[in-house]
Amino acid sequence: MNPHLAALHAYPFERLAALKAGLTPPPGLGHIAMSIGEPQHRPPQLVLDALQDNLGRLGSYPATAGVPELRAACAGWLERRYRLGRGSVDPDTMVLPVNGTREALFAFVQALVDAGNAPLVAMPNPFYQIYEGAALLAGAEPYFLDTTAASAYLPELDAVPAEVWRRCQVLFLCTPGNPTGAVAPLSLLQRALELAERYDFVIASDECYAEIYRDEHAPPAGLLEACRDAGRTQFERCIVFHSLSKRSSVPGLRSGFVAGDPVVLKRFLLYRTYHGSAMPLPTQLASCAAWRDDGHAAANRRLYQEKFARVLPLLAPLLEVSAPAGAFYLWPDVGGDDEQFARELYAREHLTVLPGSYLGRLAHGRNPGAGRVRISLVPEVAQCVEAAMRLREFLSRR
Repeated sequence: MNPHLAALHAYPFERLAALKAGLTPPPGLGHIAMSIGEPQHRPPQLVLDALQDNLGRLGSYPATAGVPELRAACAGWLERRYRLGRGSVDPDTMVLPVNGTREALFAFVQALVDAGNAPLVAMPNPFYQIYEGAALLAGAEPYFLDTTAASAYLPELDAVPAEVWRRCQVLFLCTPGNPTGAVAPLSLLQRALELAERYDFVIASDECYAEIYRDEHAPPAGLLEACRDAGRTQFERCIVFHSLSKRSSVPGLRSGFVAGDPVVLKRFLLYRTYHGSAMPLPTQLASCAAWRDDGHAAANRRLYQEKFARVLPLLAPLLEVSAPAGAFYLWPDVGGDDEQFARELYAREHLTVLPGSYLGRLAHGRNPGAGRVRISLVPEVAQCVEAAMRLREFLSRR
């Protein structure tokens, strides 16, 4: 067996299941799950129609590189969304379809890391656990960049020692961030580009929450925008990860794409050809419909904006909580043991949230997720309001 398997931590939701084991919530309260970032909005009809219309194409093996229509749709969306300029993203060399960002984030590290060179993979802390697992199984050492209130929940790149950057092979960024919702400004992305060029590492920017944001007049910046401003028309050392799971509320479609440096993507495509991870044709063609349409994504975003507008006034008097710039999470400080908080909340109100310490690691003397919980505003609006009322009742009695 791969010896690196022994280094993996239990996945957060395994730990959460163990935490709730043996508890019996009030039978009169239906369960509200707000621990997993799994969108519950109705999928857009245009995606469902395209999927249904193309089911007959299941009789063909799909190509790993995807059909030209999908790569073109993804490239066109990038150019629109990030104002990159028409024709700036070559769909044939700069875009690769993937089966959701989770699969791609993991596979990318396996393809990129040179395990014989004392590799290090840098990542924000707290973080999406795939970053750490991918690094460990590739034989790399994770290096944690704490994101706390003091740093506006952004990684402090200039606080990282030069010897760490010299060993770094991949820098993970996540913007908007999971679990904090923080949005990296262009200045931070540009600084990451400078460091990547100086120390010769690749930036992997997880931007799967890019279409969930609060201010309609200020969509979150992306790494390819930073490249454009720096004159890097080939997106050197930069790969971005995008998904339909959040943008289009189709997590079960398992559809996303990676884009960026064509030199890196050429090698990643070679890896994926052997990996056997081609996207089924009906999924590809349904994905085309989603990436070509921006209206449903805007409607989806408005639902999240409504949730924050209705939930925050209920919670703010009793909980240190504020609306994030992006994503659909609340990340409040609960003033104590986050595991105990989550356990008691489930037992008394049949409401599940995720202890923040499960998303972080002890590094630099602390776990920056400790004392917080992640609350996913993924159910429908009315259920989010009901959850806020239960949480308010819990807090007032606690």
